Amino acid sequence: MLLAVYAAQPERSKGRRFIQDPSSIRSDYQRDRDRVVHCTAFRRLVYKTQVFLNHEGDLFRTRLTHSLEVAQLARSMARSLAINEDLVEAIALAHDLGHTPFGHAGQDALNTCMRSFGGFEHNLQSLRVVDEIEECYPDFNGLNLTFETREGILKHCSKKNATLLEVLEPSGVGLRFLNNTRPSLEAQLCNIADEVAYNAHDADDGVRSGLITIDQLGELDLFGRFKLEAVKDYPHLSAKCNERRWLYETIRRILSAQVYDLINTTQLELVALGPDCIDHVRIAPNLVKMSEGMGVQSLELKNFLLKELYRHPQVIQTMTFAEKIILDLFDFYMTLPDEMRDGYSQKFQLKSTDSSDHQDAARVVADYIAGMTDRFACHEHVRATGQNLMPTSFLS
Repeated sequence: MLLAVYAAQPERSKGRRFIQDPSSIRSDYQRDRDRVVHCTAFRRLVYKTQVFLNHEGDLFRTRLTHSLEVAQLARSMARSLAINEDLVEAIALAHDLGHTPFGHAGQDALNTCMRSFGGFEHNLQSLRVVDEIEECYPDFNGLNLTFETREGILKHCSKKNATLLEVLEPSGVGLRFLNNTRPSLEAQLCNIADEVAYNAHDADDGVRSGLITIDQLGELDLFGRFKLEAVKDYPHLSAKCNERRWLYETIRRILSAQVYDLINTTQLELVALGPDCIDHVRIAPNLVKMSEGMGVQSLELKNFLLKELYRHPQVIQTMTFAEKIILDLFDFYMTLPDEMRDGYSQKFQLKSTDSSDHQDAARVVADYIAGMTDRFACHEHVRATGQNLMPTSFLS
């Protein structure tokens, strides 16, 4: 496929942190994607929460299925925009590698634990996973991904953390948060595709769980419009026995509408600006976007899910237990670091020796906990405390 002049070109990449010979059969961005797919953190996503814990149903999304859905949406849009599909896929598949067990509840709890040690943020942790934590190669830590993949993974970053990154890597992936520039179009696209995917699919899982209903969703402008269109085209879907098909068809139409809207709006932005290279993209405002009307409707759906699903009493109850598990595990490992596996106890002792403020040692504990699956975290909590806060079926 012929790429646009403003697309990321692998032969013009800003390179890897450690120089490696190029592949004779794959581009650098293809290699990035393949490294992500084969890494340990990617496999663990299958047992990490999206909204509902694994034991609550076999058909609910996990971080892994969410990442695959983001990659599919983003890659389809990338082709229409003539930007680099391989880079888009690499970013999409890697964007949640740093997520803790138990979703955002786990992140919030771990951030509380790390408050005196620099804090914790899952997006920054995703970068840390591919830069430091994965141990696949004999000569360096991490996956040694290209600059363009790494900047796409780091979707947002505080100025404090960006400054720390800039000290470690001058003119690196933290710089744009300090000089107010933008990432590649591929990174911008993945950022929006992530939101499009989780809004639509969390709505699907929410209805499947029984915590929200199709009727509630139908009151939203975006959902209501396509729900009525689906029944108009297929009257038999209104029967109770066809509710599942009705929901699927409505969500399919919502996704299609958002995808086409984003492509059309972005193409208009590109025509108006006329960027002639990726560097021109970096100094321009964000170019990948939805129309104003679609953006308003999408935000309404997002706010509805926040209020009615993510803050539903049943979800909150489960997440309260999850937060306690993370808090207890952090205290357990900080007190008894030898209880950590896979060389983490040795890393802890080394960092404790090198530093007097315990910040680096605490980061080792945070890395260990963040890498856990939901199930392993529960098993470890039972081992550490003797308490089982989750259903027995979750531990089987």
